[in-house]
Amino acid sequence: MQIQDLPYPDPGVPDARSGPRFLWWLGRNQLGGQLASLAWGLLHFLSVSALPFCVGLAVQAVVDRSGARLALTGGLLLLCGVGVALGDTMLHRTAVTNWITAAARVQQLLARRTAGLGSALTRRVAAGEVVAVSTGDVEKIGWFVEAVSRFTAAALTVVAVCVGLVVYQPALGVVVAAGVPVLALAVLPMLPRATRRADVQREKAGRATELASDTVAGLRVLRGIGGEELFLKRYRRASQEVRSAAVRSARMWSLISAVQVLLPGLLMIAVVWRGVELAHEGRITVGELVTVYSAVMLLTYPLRHFEEIAMAYSFARPSARRAARVLSLERATESGGSRGACVPDGDLYDPRTGLLAPAGRFTAVVCGDPDAAGVLAERLGGHPAEQGVSVLLGGVPLDELPLDSARTAVLVQDKDPVLLSGSLRDLFDVPSSGAVGAREALAAAQCGDVLDALVQGAPTAGDPMDARITERGRSLSGGQRQRLALARSLLTDPPVLVLDEPTSAVDSHTEARIAEGIRSLRAGRTTVVFTSSPLLLDLAERVVLVHEGEVAAVGLHRELVHGEPRYRAVVTRETDAEPAAPGAPDDLTALQDLDGMDDMDELEGIEESA
Repeated sequence: MQIQDLPYPDPGVPDARSGPRFLWWLGRNQLGGQLASLAWGLLHFLSVSALPFCVGLAVQAVVDRSGARLALTGGLLLLCGVGVALGDTMLHRTAVTNWITAAARVQQLLARRTAGLGSALTRRVAAGEVVAVSTGDVEKIGWFVEAVSRFTAAALTVVAVCVGLVVYQPALGVVVAAGVPVLALAVLPMLPRATRRADVQREKAGRATELASDTVAGLRVLRGIGGEELFLKRYRRASQEVRSAAVRSARMWSLISAVQVLLPGLLMIAVVWRGVELAHEGRITVGELVTVYSAVMLLTYPLRHFEEIAMAYSFARPSARRAARVLSLERATESGGSRGACVPDGDLYDPRTGLLAPAGRFTAVVCGDPDAAGVLAERLGGHPAEQGVSVLLGGVPLDELPLDSARTAVLVQDKDPVLLSGSLRDLFDVPSSGAVGAREALAAAQCGDVLDALVQGAPTAGDPMDARITERGRSLSGGQRQRLALARSLLTDPPVLVLDEPTSAVDSHTEARIAEGIRSLRAGRTTVVFTSSPLLLDLAERVVLVHEGEVAAVGLHRELVHGEPRYRAVVTRETDAEPAAPGAPDDLTALQDLDGMDDMDELEGIEESA
């Protein structure tokens, strides 16, 4: 695989059982590139290692006053120089190709897994970890994969040089052959500690990345409640922990590097000391002494790759482990679908809870537990939490449909939809039935003020669809982002639309108009809305109360408010609890408690309750 051939037509099915297994799988899938890099590496390293023998022959030719041998040696030196230049150039080319293609394969695998899991991914893995895996971890994995072939070439070269020295000059060659394994293995006792420190550094860096991502995502909320300083302190602490871990890791690697310099120096001193004695005794010639000395000196070059492969593996192993963790995530049924590519029609039924959403009707679902509502919405979209529990659409299990067909049939918009950067036209460039236009969807979602905010001060051609949206819509308020995401879902016009709290961040007047817009635009289409808003519930044709994982009541909003106490408690927030004690924590105390929060979900809850 060459760089110009990327992306892969099929990146393959990874072995994600562990980090080392994943690295091994990557290496096997790049066998051609690895062999090419190995061949060019051998040419380069062997050419470099042959230089001392040529120099020794030249010195001896001068001592013996042999012009013919000197000319021959000059030719050999020229040939070695060509080999060094050609091998180094092609080794770099193939190594970079292996690095980039390995990283591209991992990125394609991650993208495929992300697309397959959809919104379920961030419920099972922190968003910051996904970002860290798809950026920094991909680079480190690629580094190790490409370093393997260079290390193999260096190791074979070291063996060849040692054998050559033993044959060329046994008296000194034995000293070198005995000392080189010590050089190569001396750092092994230090590698476990260096690896552990590198793992700690990666974990702390990943945690800091997650914290930064969560803080930026909730910056608007933090400013609203005055929590910037608290989260800034948290990030400072995490940053200092990363710095300390990096320093401790660097100390170990600097020690390993020092050993890699010290031991070859000691070996060189031993060789020169013994060589001078042998030369005085007349047992070796000056040329042979120069050859052995030069060979030992140049051996430090391939030996440096022993340190590099150890460092690359220590950094790649935790990265591969995190990548394997993401790639090992599966839907409860990971088949390609036993049925053909069709979009069934009919009632939507969840056998786990008994929830029934009749075809072509507006059904509202009330759950006392927001987390349970999110899990149920995910299951309605074809992502069951366990094997054997599949939602039925028109009597057909969604798990038996190909993933594309299942997603065409049912669209789920979760509580925190993502807006990608680009123009509004790009945002609405999604697969759709064509029955709903962009302006109709924007009007139903009450996005008039959102369009005004986008075009205000923007150099557009007068068409709001050309207005730019910043990354994740950070320049917009939570309610504006929510309405744009709702408009995008309405534009898609799927046979079944599942909305999880689509109006939690808007005021009551806007919410009432949005409720009417959804009902009007989705007339005759199956719509399921998870909400506790009376404005939405009052317009629903069917209201279902899910309590403790089962359908507890079905009816209209007005009927359930008067006849079902559990429903009334969720919708009107009425409880029989005693008033709060005088010593109950106030808002300031709650703000101080923010220092112990782990992510922005709790902050979003504060914003919704506000």
